[in-house]
Amino acid sequence: MLYEARRKAREITVGAVKIGGLAPISVQSMLNTDPLDYEATRAQILALKNAGCDVVRLAVPNKRAVETVRALKREALGVPLVADIHFDYRLALDCVDAGIDKIRINPGNIGDEGRVRAVADACRAKHVPIRIGVNSGSLEKHILEKHGAPTAEALAESALYHAEILARCNFSDVAISVKASTVREMIAANRILAKETDYPLHLGVTEAGGAHTGSIKSAVGIGALLSEGIGDTIRVSLTADPVLEVREGRAILSALDLLPERELDIISCPTCGRTKIDLIPLLDAFEREVDRLSLRSLPVKVAFMGCIVNGPGEAREADIGVAGGDGDGVIFRRGVAMERVKMDEIVPTLIREILTMKDKLV
Repeated sequence: MLYEARRKAREITVGAVKIGGLAPISVQSMLNTDPLDYEATRAQILALKNAGCDVVRLAVPNKRAVETVRALKREALGVPLVADIHFDYRLALDCVDAGIDKIRINPGNIGDEGRVRAVADACRAKHVPIRIGVNSGSLEKHILEKHGAPTAEALAESALYHAEILARCNFSDVAISVKASTVREMIAANRILAKETDYPLHLGVTEAGGAHTGSIKSAVGIGALLSEGIGDTIRVSLTADPVLEVREGRAILSALDLLPERELDIISCPTCGRTKIDLIPLLDAFEREVDRLSLRSLPVKVAFMGCIVNGPGEAREADIGVAGGDGDGVIFRRGVAMERVKMDEIVPTLIREILTMKDKLV
């Protein structure tokens, strides 16, 4: 675990989720359904929750969307909701009244300080935190002119500027998100904030791209900061199904041993000329079955190794695994060979063994 070196941030509460302090790193995503389509929005929230999402954000562009928020909160779906507000402070007030768990705004973009104070007062009364969201497209004119471009320094200064506005309104229940579309700027901006303030930090690379490119950029940016102890909650922003954002976010945390509990951990060799088994489609078939049966939350390590020569020994820490033979495979537990199975029996055998482990864990 990296918690020993973790930056000490103040703690805020979003619904039942703690962010900052010594709370586990939480994973967030944002809905891409029409906020006026209640059933589609509800279904996506539940899909994200089932994938392991800790906090869900949704756009609230108008008063009809506020009614969606109100209905969702009446249902108590079991995951905190964040209202994403741009410009119209009245929508923030309405969302607080509707029971929202967190508000995302840029205080400098919703009008004079009186409007900001109104939002701060409403949030304080209902214990609703505010997330300040800054990106390269939202920089204030005076900050952009000062720095000449949306640099890391400009992004950090903008975030602190917004935080100061809220501080003048006697509001400190704040999280800060500074996102850039370039990984280096995102890392640099958050390093500045980590030194300048103790607000909890939400990490992400904005406009990162599709499933493949976006996941790589996010893993590099988010992973680099988390490995330095910086960051309290994350979002992997993808032009893809939001459920994938959650899976990729959890994968980043798992790679750094930052998940609060063990989950299914699949290790597999990259294959080489010694491999006599078609390991790549075999692994793909196994992952599809794992998803179909919703087994990713199980604290089990599974190994897919290309050959019997090195496989069991290299993966001796796996709870269960397979090492390839010549068209078949050897199932092993903790490095000890158990049985030889035919190619078409490998995935069913592994799934059967994992389900047996699941029954013992219940």
